[in-house]
Amino acid sequence: MIEARHLRVLRAVSATGSFSAAARELGCTQPAVSQQMKALESSAGTTLLIRTGREMRLTQAGEALVRHASGILAGLTAAEEEVAAIAGLRAGRVRLVSFPSGSSTLVPGALAALRAEHPGTRVSLVEAEPPRSVDLLRDGDCDIALAFRYGTTGGEWDDLVVRPLLTDRLIGLVPEGHRLADAPSVSIGELAEESWIAGCPRCRRQLVEVCEESGFTPRIDFATDDYPAVMGLVGAGLGVAVLPELAVESVRPKGARTVVVEPAIAREIVALTLPDLARVPAVAATLDQLSLAAAR
Repeated sequence: MIEARHLRVLRAVSATGSFSAAARELGCTQPAVSQQMKALESSAGTTLLIRTGREMRLTQAGEALVRHASGILAGLTAAEEEVAAIAGLRAGRVRLVSFPSGSSTLVPGALAALRAEHPGTRVSLVEAEPPRSVDLLRDGDCDIALAFRYGTTGGEWDDLVVRPLLTDRLIGLVPEGHRLADAPSVSIGELAEESWIAGCPRCRRQLVEVCEESGFTPRIDFATDDYPAVMGLVGAGLGVAVLPELAVESVRPKGARTVVVEPAIAREIVALTLPDLARVPAVAATLDQLSLAAAR
């Protein structure tokens, strides 16, 4: 295997015409130059230099290696500089995937702060709900997945680095003229006879489980992943819903009132990444900014 340090020595010998002159240029001893040239010839499997009296000339193989050495060493220098820039957060790329209410609440502040602190770091964003977002992370299609879960599922994320961000309580939504619109809190059992508007599949399952624990199965007449659509349907008097507080923050409900629902229903918001990615400076900095945004 040809080493870069040996190529530098060969190039110096070729340029200066002797081991002693090459040693002076490289700041080392003549025996060190001779030893490294022997190591390079051993790696190449052929003679690279021929001594003729006081002169030294390159063989055909030596000329070929010198011709390629400049490009190889220049490429290596460029690679080292690029890696140093990424490590120093002067450059870098982070691919982020987030669920919609996270995209509209946590992500903007986090990315704005990241750009202000590290303007060379680029972040791309696509939206996906878990578990699809987690699959994208495991498949190598993103670097950070903003996700959520209700309760804890044993082993679900054991292979990932989990950065807890916040606990997001679900808020009830009822039409403005609803009989419970002004209630300080509402038992979910009081909504048993209502028409329901449900959200994403994971939220929908959680809703059904909570309602069944309270003794009834909700009649879901509408289901949509679009939170403004949920609020619009509630505001039009077509039913009731429970939505994450983050979702309510991101959209101004028109014609709908928010109410506290008992028992409390909450989801855990987390940022996920792979163990190796967690050590990448740009990824670590993005995780830190997401944590700060969640604490605001």
